Order: sequence, then structure tokens, then C-alpha cells
Amino acid sequence: MSGTCGCSLDGDMYIFGGCDYSGQTNQIYCVSLTDSKYTWKKIIYKSGRAPSPRDKLSCWVYNGRLIYFGGYGHKLLADVDCRNRSFIIDEASWLTDIYWGWNNEVHTFDPMNASWRQPETHVRHLVFRAALPLPELPMPAAYLDVEATSAEVESWKPGGATFTAWTWNHGRGQKCMHVTERVPVSAGPEGRSWHTLTAVSDSSLFLFGGLRVDCKPMSDGWLLDVETKKWREVDHNFKNKPRLWHTACPCKDSDVIVFGGSCDYILRVDTGHCNDTLIFQMQPHPLFRICKDFIAKNVKKHEMLRSQLTLLPPSLLTAVQSRMYFYRPSNKQTN
Repeated sequence: MSGTCGCSLDGDMYIFGGCDYSGQTNQIYCVSLTDSKYTWKKIIYKSGRAPSPRDKLSCWVYNGRLIYFGGYGHKLLADVDCRNRSFIIDEASWLTDIYWGWNNEVHTFDPMNASWRQPETHVRHLVFRAALPLPELPMPAAYLDVEATSAEVESWKPGGATFTAWTWNHGRGQKCMHVTERVPVSAGPEGRSWHTLTAVSDSSLFLFGGLRVDCKPMSDGWLLDVETKKWREVDHNFKNKPRLWHTACPCKDSDVIVFGGSCDYILRVDTGHCNDTLIFQMQPHPLFRICKDFIAKNVKKHEMLRSQLTLLPPSLLTAVQSRMYFYRPSNKQTN
């Protein structure tokens, strides 16, 4: 299965959608991350209407519900409503009364009641999307803001990527979404898909990699300040390691870890998946971490450090030993 989206809620991980040899699906599955059994179970919804089968969509968690947006999939012609433009047909892919295309629908799933719902959305213009990231930024109660760069062929703009703000409003009896496009005030990255966009602070997002409009894999990195709406290109040591369909996650001290993916446009050439890990430092590390790293890197080469290591307080010794394990020689270095 590829192109699924997953999120964690109350100790359970949920995955929805995706594509296998039989095509796209609209099934939702769940696995407990706390019972040590890790057994998947299929969820049968009790009310509402599930989204049409799709893959390459995005999701997030808010107020105990799973929220899904976008994706590429198929619908019956009878289910395509041309009036509200929630689905745009891919004219290159259709079969009798089944049509494939891109969605701009929003669906919510309530795990407590096993129910689907399609909330009302208020939007001036929202382009149909697939293969887009949706990092979550902290906001005041009753609001959720998510930024998304343009992520499919239909929304690539020569001037660069755009980003969109989502506000979930449930106050005063309202249950709706307001979506507005935010236009950057500076030059930014080219439009792309299959990239990652990772929150590295309360107001900063880090973009890496992706596939350009001419199907070229990208290796550039950009930092977006969502308050000033300005992009800044990030200098890094992985310019020779393009990535698409990879994963990225934030870790301590605002570092970003990238793993997996491909370095080729896999629909044309596939030389295999990447299994190396890229670590991006987004800000200067605190002095405590610098000291731990220095000891961990050099303890085996300096007798004085080795002899005094056991004199450290237990908690600090454990932290240093953990970093020593991180910096141990890999199999590639020893072979």
C-alpha cells in the first residue's frame, strides 16, 4: 500500500486511503501503540458517508477528530457534482462511468462514534491537491492553523510555492472551516509535490526536496516564517542528495531528520529507495548539547575523558552515553 496518510490519537494510530495493485481505497484501519500486540483492525463506520477512494491525501488531528483533505482517486460519474467543484477530473484517466481526478474536499472522522462528516468550508479559492504536506502549528484554543504549499501539477505556479491557512471554528454553534491563501512577500521555492514541510518552531516551517514541474527531483531547503510571510533558503550539506516521497520529522533543538524516499522520479526511473538519514540543523545548539556531543565524539580518543567519565552525575552520564551510542562507528565506516 502506498500513498496512505496516518496520524496518532489517544495512543492509537489510524491510516486511511492509499493505493495498491487493485487501485485506491477508502478504508480506515487502526492499531494500538500501547498494548504491545500491534494488531491492525479494520474500522467499520456507523454513520455518515466515507470519502471516495483516494491516495496521496493529508490529515491531521483536532479536537478528538481526524481531518482529511485532498488526494487523488476515482469517483462514479453520478457522484461528481460539477456545481460545487469539489472534484476535478483527470481527462487522461477515465473508464466508462468511472473518473479519476483530484479532490479539494474536507472530511472528518470521529473515532468515538465511528462516524464520517463533511464540514462546510468557506474559501475564496482552494486549488485541488494531492501529495501535499500539512504541518501543524500551535494556535489559541478553538483554532487550528495549518500551512500547505502548492503540491500538484494543477497548482504549480512559475513564481514559486504558495501556502494556505486553515482555521477550524467551532464557536457559537458553528462547525465550519475558513480557508484563505497567504501570499509570501519574498521570493521563495519553486512549486513542487512529494516534498516535506516540517514545523521547527511556533512560527517557522522547513521545506525540503520534492519533485519539480519538469519532473526533476529537488534537494533545496527553505525556511518559511509564517508571521512575516518570508522565505529564506537554507544552506546545507545535502545538495547532492535529492529526495521525493521521503519522510521528515522534528526532533530536539529544532533539528529535522529526513529518512527514506527516492532520489529519482519513480514513475520513469527507479534505482531503489534511499535508506540514509539526513539531519538538518535549523538553529545553533545549546551549550549543554555542544558539550555532550564533544565528549561523545572524543571520549574514545582521549584518555583523560575516559578516566573522568565515571565522575559525572548519573543523569549526565546517561545522557553522554546515549550520545556516544549515536556517534558509534557504523557498519559502513568499519567495513
